[in-house]
Amino acid sequence: MAPQPRRIARLGQFWSDSESFLKLVSNLEKFIAKVLSLAMIVVIIVSTIDLGIFLIKNLFVFDPFFLKTALFEVFGMFLSVLIALEILENITAYLRRNVIQVELVVATSLIAIARKLIILDVNKISTGELFGLGFAVLALAISYWIVRSAPPRNPHP
Repeated sequence: MAPQPRRIARLGQFWSDSESFLKLVSNLEKFIAKVLSLAMIVVIIVSTIDLGIFLIKNLFVFDPFFLKTALFEVFGMFLSVLIALEILENITAYLRRNVIQVELVVATSLIAIARKLIILDVNKISTGELFGLGFAVLALAISYWIVRSAPPRNPHP
């Protein structure tokens, strides 16, 4: 069955019309953001349940070394849930305003680096990696300061 000339003409018009193509791309972006939101909600629920189970198991068992061993793991798990919540906030902010909020992205990155530093075993990390993490913290802190101190822009003049 040969393609109909009218369909071919419509397809050609679709590809030549930037507005139609951009609308398709925008709709696809929104669909993917919604799927990512749902996936992140599942991750947050599972992570929170895992954290709860870990806390129950470790709080009801007397372990004099809990503060030295498991406490950093608990902090890491808490911060992982917090990072997941921040990522979900990034996605939902994008869906609401159709813009990526740089301040929120940088703040989420700072939390992720803080998590890494909190759970870091200094005996198992090289000096170069430690300097790299320090540089990342410095760069993100400067970025956050620049974004926070910049005057707000009106996206729709």
